[in-house]
Amino acid sequence: MQTVEGIPVPTRSNAEEELPNGPLPPDQKPHKAKDKTGAPPSRFSLRMTAGWWRSLQCIGMSLHFLASPRPPSPDFVKSIPSTLSAMKGKFNLQFYVPDGYNKDPKSDKWPVVVNFHGGGFTLGSASDDARFARFVLEKCHAVFVSVDYRLAPEYPFPTAVDDGADAILYIINNAAELRLDSNRIATSGFSAGGNIALTAPIRLSEYRKTTKLPEYRILAVATWYPITDYTLTRAERRASAIRPEATLPPTLTNLFDASYLFPPELDLSHPCLSPSKASDEMLSEGLPDNILFYTCEWDMLLNEGRELAQRLQKPPISKNVYYTMIPGVAHGWDKGPNPMKPPQKSERLYGECCH
Repeated sequence: MQTVEGIPVPTRSNAEEELPNGPLPPDQKPHKAKDKTGAPPSRFSLRMTAGWWRSLQCIGMSLHFLASPRPPSPDFVKSIPSTLSAMKGKFNLQFYVPDGYNKDPKSDKWPVVVNFHGGGFTLGSASDDARFARFVLEKCHAVFVSVDYRLAPEYPFPTAVDDGADAILYIINNAAELRLDSNRIATSGFSAGGNIALTAPIRLSEYRKTTKLPEYRILAVATWYPITDYTLTRAERRASAIRPEATLPPTLTNLFDASYLFPPELDLSHPCLSPSKASDEMLSEGLPDNILFYTCEWDMLLNEGRELAQRLQKPPISKNVYYTMIPGVAHGWDKGPNPMKPPQKSERLYGECCH
């Protein structure tokens, strides 16, 4: 039995899916959402299935939070309107603040980490990364803002990325009121959230070219086991994995892809969907100088994360990339629902990331 974002799921068998021998040739790669998802279930059916998995995840994460040391709770929540998305609405930002933030209301402006949870853009909530928030508060002495971006299938691509950019934009526009330093912003994220941690700054950078924004600076990105290339099929990814049986089961990955990749004509190489497909110029301009990558040895996303990290480090992009491959763990290992202790290595790695 393995866990995915706090959900216990059966270990898959290689017999469940025929795995290709190596990468697909270019003429067989999916280019549109319909090439990847085929004829998916109805949007109503996807909503019902997602709701069931969300309920299971709530149980798993409740157990995850019981392990000592207990993670913090948000100090306050802001509900903000979407401005960039074509699908208007509101979503929440959870604020976790260091001790000194409330003691001195006239203190200097605080650095801020804007975080995005995982769950295949379909599951999860802003509180999922509260254990990571503790390390940001204690070691970075920064405010931790976790984004409850809107989920698919109700809100498919690019809503999550637009909400991520909107969250950063809200921090920038309200920095004085919130006592935050808009020139000391970082983003972080896990899995799908790791994708948003990369793509939301790119989205905002492109928006900045046509719209005047207040001064801001994103200093760093910390992305944990991110999905970076949707032009790869799930079968290709599993075939490239060291332990295919330890990867996410098709039951979940099919739900994630059918929910988020919509409408059928969606271009899978869109840079805010697949940052690995973004141009050198877009990556150079949109991403900060410092980028931390954490990948998992048994993850089907290992190779695409490593390849993007290598590309960002080399000319002409030449970012300062800090890459760590975590040996002997599967995707989302740090969210295991063990009420007795935090998952192995997670506390140490969270601390190293925030050092």
